Amino acid sequence: MQLTVTKAMELMAFLTEALPQKNRHNIKTLLRCKQIEVDGKIVTQFNYGLVPGQRVEIISIRIQKEKSFTGLEILYEDHELIVINKHSGLLSMGTDTEHKLTAYFQLSAHVKKQHPENKIFIVHRLDKDTSGLMVFAKSEKIKIRFQENWNDIITERSYVAVVEGRLKNESGTVKSYLREGSNLKVYSSQNPENGQLSVTHYKLLKSNRQFSLVKVDPETGRKNQIRVHMADLGHSIAGDKKYGARTNPIGRLCLHAQVLCFEHPVNKQKMYFRSPVPKKFLALVKNDNEK
Repeated sequence: MQLTVTKAMELMAFLTEALPQKNRHNIKTLLRCKQIEVDGKIVTQFNYGLVPGQRVEIISIRIQKEKSFTGLEILYEDHELIVINKHSGLLSMGTDTEHKLTAYFQLSAHVKKQHPENKIFIVHRLDKDTSGLMVFAKSEKIKIRFQENWNDIITERSYVAVVEGRLKNESGTVKSYLREGSNLKVYSSQNPENGQLSVTHYKLLKSNRQFSLVKVDPETGRKNQIRVHMADLGHSIAGDKKYGARTNPIGRLCLHAQVLCFEHPVNKQKMYFRSPVPKKFLALVKNDNEK
């Protein structure tokens, strides 16, 4: 919950006024547990002086850093959902050969520490070798609400990719029909009978002779859509041997889910998350005159 200060007053008085359902003991607990932020900084003093225009945020659940997480960080958590930053190489969910080293398994163990009956639900997936932002639901109801109203709830979802070669056009759109073959590879066609309509918008951010850094906005969300559409352009994503890449400069697929913006399915608050472009991506598109 975010609130704006309209008059000078102490933090305790402000919270007492803004949270009439909570008593002084409850509010002191929030402060002690580091669940109050003023302009993005944790504040624990009840007599902290506020001035008009400042933003006060009440964090529903204060995240405790867990050393047990491998390949992910929790960026946000409340009673309905969790947003994470996933590293390249981590599975979103289990496979026939791997069950435990996944985002799903680790988050499931995390919520069960809060209560043994708690569960976690996958809202969407990222490929194992794709890094970046993901959202998980804490109930099947919230999962279904996300999935059935995806285009209304998700207001922005964009990726960055390093592709092979220098793009000729500054921006553009790729449209095709995608279908998955029996070999689990996705194929692209201009025939409407050969798959589901898939639309990807792209914008060139920076390039050199070898690589281009591209912002990618998928209008639809098909499996491997971005990877296939970049290959359709003749510029496969670096490290993506499956879809025609000839190079693997940093030992991973150069695709990162950078921005995720959505309307909270319960309180309708606008949620905005941004994960930095991996430094190794930026290094690949340096020009000769850059250090």
